Order: sequence, then C-alpha cells, then structure tokens
Amino acid sequence: MVLSGEMLLLKKIKANTSYFKVLNQIIPILMVIFLFFSPIPHTTSIKEICFYGSVIIVLILTCFKKTDFSFKSPLTLPIALFTAWAFIGLFFALDKGNSIHDFRAHLLKYLAIYYIVINFFNSRKRLIVLSWTIIISAAIFSFGAITYYYIILGHDVSGRFVLFAYKDYIYVFALLLSVSHLLNNTKLYSKAVLLICILGIGTVTLLTQTRSALLAVVLSLIFLLNKNKKILIVFVIILLVGIEIIPGYKNRFAITHILRNERIGINLTSLEIIKSYPSTGIGFGMQTYGNKNLLDLDKYNARIPPEYRQGHIVAAPHNTLVDVTVRTGLVGLALFLYIQFTFVWMGWKVIRHRRNDFIRNWGICLMASFIAYFTQSMFADATFGLQAIVFYTILAMMTILWKLDSESNAARLQNQ
Repeated sequence: MVLSGEMLLLKKIKANTSYFKVLNQIIPILMVIFLFFSPIPHTTSIKEICFYGSVIIVLILTCFKKTDFSFKSPLTLPIALFTAWAFIGLFFALDKGNSIHDFRAHLLKYLAIYYIVINFFNSRKRLIVLSWTIIISAAIFSFGAITYYYIILGHDVSGRFVLFAYKDYIYVFALLLSVSHLLNNTKLYSKAVLLICILGIGTVTLLTQTRSALLAVVLSLIFLLNKNKKILIVFVIILLVGIEIIPGYKNRFAITHILRNERIGINLTSLEIIKSYPSTGIGFGMQTYGNKNLLDLDKYNARIPPEYRQGHIVAAPHNTLVDVTVRTGLVGLALFLYIQFTFVWMGWKVIRHRRNDFIRNWGICLMASFIAYFTQSMFADATFGLQAIVFYTILAMMTILWKLDSESNAARLQNQ
C-alpha cells in the first residue's frame, strides 16, 4: 500500500507539468545569480547554493524526463577525452587525495556549469542576458573595489591595485563584451550604461598594472575592432595615456625587468618536471607541485642554467599550458589543446561562413575573448577559480552561438 501510494504521488507530480515549467525557469535564474556573484568576494555560500541547486534541479528534471538536456556540442568529444585522461591520471597521481578533490572541484564542476549554460541559455535573448550579467557584475565590482582600495583604505593611486588576485580575467572579458555591445547596440541609454561600465572596468584593469591583462586587451581589441579602425585608435590612445599616467607601468615594461622575469626560471623548472613525468604527469591535484614531501622542486631547479635558477622557488607553474602538462602529461596537453583548437574551428566557421550579422558579430566578440583568455593564461594558472569560470563561459557562449547558427541554417534550407 505504501509503495503504491508513493507511485501514485509520483504519477501525479509527473502529470502536473506546471511544477516542471517552474523548475526549468529557476535554473537560468540560479545560474545568472551564480555568474553575477562569481567575481565578488565573500559570497561563496550564495554561489554554492545556486550551483548545487541548479545541478539538483537538472537531475530532477532528467529523472522525470521533463528537460531536453543534452551533451550535444562540437566540444563534447575533446572535453570527454581530456576528462577521461585526467581520470586515468588519478591512479598514477603522486597525491591521489588532492587529485581526486581537484578533479571534482576544478574540472567536473566547471563542466557542469558549461553544460547547464548551453542547455538553459540556448536563445539569443538569454545569450544577451548572460553577457549583460557578466558586464554589470564586473562593473559593479570594479567601482566598488576602486572605492574601497583607494578611498576607504587610502592607497596611493599610483600604486598597483593588488587587492584581489585573478580578477583581471573577468575585467578583460567584461570589457570586450561591453565594447561589442557598444558597437552593435542602437539604444542611447544602453550605450550610456555601457560607456560607464567600460570606464569602471577599463580603469581597474589599468590600475592592476598586470602586463598579461594589458597585452590581452591590446591583442583582443585588434581582433574585435579590425573593421573599426577609428574606434581602435581611440582605445589605443586611451591605453597609452593610462600607461603614461600610471608610474608603475614604465618599470614593469622595462626590457631589463622582462628579461629577468622569474617566470623564465619557473617554466624551465617545470620543464624538468615534465621530463620526469611525461606521460600522465604528477597528478591532477594543484597542491602536488608545491608539496615538498612529494616533489623536490630544489632538485629540478638545480638542473636549469644558473642564471635562471630561482632563489625563492615558486610553487606553481604560472602558465596554463605548462600547468596542464605538469599535471596530466603530454597526452593531457594534446587533449587540452584539442579543446581549444575545436573552439577556434567553431569560431572560424561562425565568422567566415555565416550570413547572420548577430551570429557573426558575437562570433568575433567571443573569438576576441578567447584570444584575451589565452594570452592571460600564458602568464598564470587559469584552470581554477574565476579564471576557469571565464574560460568555460566563453566555451559555452560559443557553443550556444554554434547551435543558433545551425538552427538558422536548417531553417533556411527548409525554406529553399
């Protein structure tokens, strides 16, 4: 009787589609909240509730067959291969506990975000909502951070803005989204809001005095504004004026400073580690690299040329491709590059072979965003935290664009 009663209740729930419609609407709301708070510190609880809430609802909808959730994407094969290889590497990891933790927290979690986004933001309107969420979030954080650091804490404006690490990834991404919206938006009030956002985000990006962020901005804007030379010149002039005004940039871009950069020694040390663990790497765990009980960095540092040896050994590769190779081996690097090459192929197809202006313009914007991310990732570990969220969001937005383009092509063929 109890069992039949439970089955009857399940049938009633399944028959009442209004519950499931509400749940389907809740997921994008939760993800918008999650992405909005991603750059904002001390909001971990909110982000965790939104993320795990989304996952649980997706599972419920899937169990009752009330969602068209799909893993269909050109990126699914390379992602699956990389994930499978990372999983195999767990059995050979130097620190299995940390590797298992990071495999879940810094790979599976971000893949869940990717697939939730491509399934529940799969329309033009929701893609735009997604982009505005990132822009507004970054702008609010930028103005708030500047106010707190320079006005409340009283730091000298000529000094580096070093309050939060890795935030430059979201600054640059949001800046590019803002510029793209500015180019393609005809509404005056929208342009005014975008200019304010660009002012705040651009200012905080310059104040970080992060060379990788500045280089990323320059390279991505060249790509984004390739057909808008006048606007590109305006942005270049603004950047040059900003660099001239902020004293720290002159020292940070000095040739002697660059040639003596500690990253040369870090990369050479990491290369020696790769030689010792070429196949599966040291394990997916990020703390393994700095664990003296498992990996003797002094030994590997001693192998590199004396002029590049680190006095104080940095316990992280500070280069995403090197980091991936150290942790997953050369096979892992190849599969990680397969993901990135697939993204570039998708972007190229969208930009070069499509007639729809909306899709083409967004394709250019997302390719520019990828150029920025890739540039920044050459100078930092970008497979965890906010920088990873930026990466998988870019992948997701391009996938959505790819699907929209495929749908428009199919509709056009039917009408012929």
